[in-house]
Amino acid sequence: MKFWRDLRPALFAVAPTVAALLSLAAGVMLLASGATPSVPERFIALYEITPAALIEVSHFISSILGLVLVMLAFGLRARLDGAWGATIATVLIAAPLALLKGFVWEETAALIGISLVFLPFRGAFPRKAQLTRMEVTPGWLLSAAALVAGAGMLGLWSFRHTDYAGQPFWKAMIDRDMARSIRAWAGAAVALLAFGVWRLAATAATPRVVGETDPDFQRVRSILASAEDAEPSSNLALLGDKRFLFSASGESFLMFGVRGRSWLALGGPVGRRDERLELLWRFRELADAHAARPGIYAIGADNLPDVVELGFSIQKVGEAAAVPLESFRIEGRRRGNLRRAWRKAGEEGASFQVLAPNQVSDHLPELAAISDAWLAAHAGAEKGFSMGGFNPGYLCEFPVAVVRFEGRIVAFANLWITAARSSFSMDLMRYTEDGPKNIMDYLFVELIEWGREQGYEAFEFGMAPLAGLEDRPLAPMMSRVGRLFFDRGEDIYNFQGVRKFKDKYDPLWQPRYIAAPHKWAIPLLLADVGLLSSGGVAGLAKRPRKSSEVSA
Repeated sequence: MKFWRDLRPALFAVAPTVAALLSLAAGVMLLASGATPSVPERFIALYEITPAALIEVSHFISSILGLVLVMLAFGLRARLDGAWGATIATVLIAAPLALLKGFVWEETAALIGISLVFLPFRGAFPRKAQLTRMEVTPGWLLSAAALVAGAGMLGLWSFRHTDYAGQPFWKAMIDRDMARSIRAWAGAAVALLAFGVWRLAATAATPRVVGETDPDFQRVRSILASAEDAEPSSNLALLGDKRFLFSASGESFLMFGVRGRSWLALGGPVGRRDERLELLWRFRELADAHAARPGIYAIGADNLPDVVELGFSIQKVGEAAAVPLESFRIEGRRRGNLRRAWRKAGEEGASFQVLAPNQVSDHLPELAAISDAWLAAHAGAEKGFSMGGFNPGYLCEFPVAVVRFEGRIVAFANLWITAARSSFSMDLMRYTEDGPKNIMDYLFVELIEWGREQGYEAFEFGMAPLAGLEDRPLAPMMSRVGRLFFDRGEDIYNFQGVRKFKDKYDPLWQPRYIAAPHKWAIPLLLADVGLLSSGGVAGLAKRPRKSSEVSA
């Protein structure tokens, strides 16, 4: 027993790989057996006591099970518990079929032996993902297709070297063995095609979204109201499109979104600093248990030590602007244009007000009209995940800054505040075209003064995507590609314009990163961030309406 206890960790470590190889070998054996002629003496003896239809069905099903075992090899390598159970069931079904298709007792013995080898290693397959949610890459599908094609070629070669070689093709096709081989090959090919098409449209098993009516939503509000470690963007937890992982104490959470197989945490954990690393580990372990691809998006430099502890690769994705309120002044030559725009808007009749959360609902119809007009004039659909959208319940969670002109609201922005008052920011910024020129500069200057009066230390302007990436010969390839998009991708997104607009406030630029277990996964995760934030492909493709359509 002591020997087994000492050896057990090593055996369980290699069990998934060994099991995958055994499943693959068994699958190839069944496919090859289905593609080659039966042993004549055994087949004749079996044919005398077994109905022909049963032999044909056993031969066909055995070949399909061979393909199933090839597919299950991938799930075994990924340590899926469903793959372990399904493999044992498959080999136990295939074992008696090997006797019925041609009394191939060697296959039966091998399959029973494989099932006995699998039984003690249940604990080596801890991942709780549904078997139907396995990821199958295009490369793996190509390999499986090549395997099926190889089995078919083996069958053709086998029959080419039998007594049928000298017969016309049409006579060979009506031979019982030949027809059985072709049917098995075609059935496996059809099963592979159906599985591949279905699987490419499937998504990973995921936890549920926590919406406004969920009891956990109140836990999120409570943590945000007292969090010692939170950024303004942590308020995106109240958007109603996130999943949450809570700490054991219930005083911290990590929010994440899901697209396909990608699990994307937005920012670092929120709540207590001493619980950050534990929550990050649990997030990675939960993603692993669901066979998902984890990533952490838009994290700051203070989160990097914990992310490195997880063994993640890191890539810079832009820089965030923060204006220290204590030192910001609108006076001086550098701020001449900003000061004139702010003063002119005030002289023309613009006024500023911050609505308390309990006042926002009274103004929702007016805010909705501004939002609809703004969306109609801009490309893209309503946002989500890393950016807020116009959701009445979401807006009523926060103070909302409004600008009035001639007695009506012409611009608004909901405010992200933090319990520690270290910083605040704005999320949804919408305005009409019939207000004063440079109305947003007026709003920003007024917000900075409001924040200073409220005791906040900094005002965050959000992230400038791809800003600050280096294009040097020894820089990472992704940094060089990102810099190329930043310099020449203005037709895709106003990268330089965003950076230039925020620069006039002389902010401190702080790097933002994305982290993933593997460097190659980062481009996939970034693509999913874009799709989650933009409302999918349809949201990205939406174009602004013409002025005549908007006015109508």
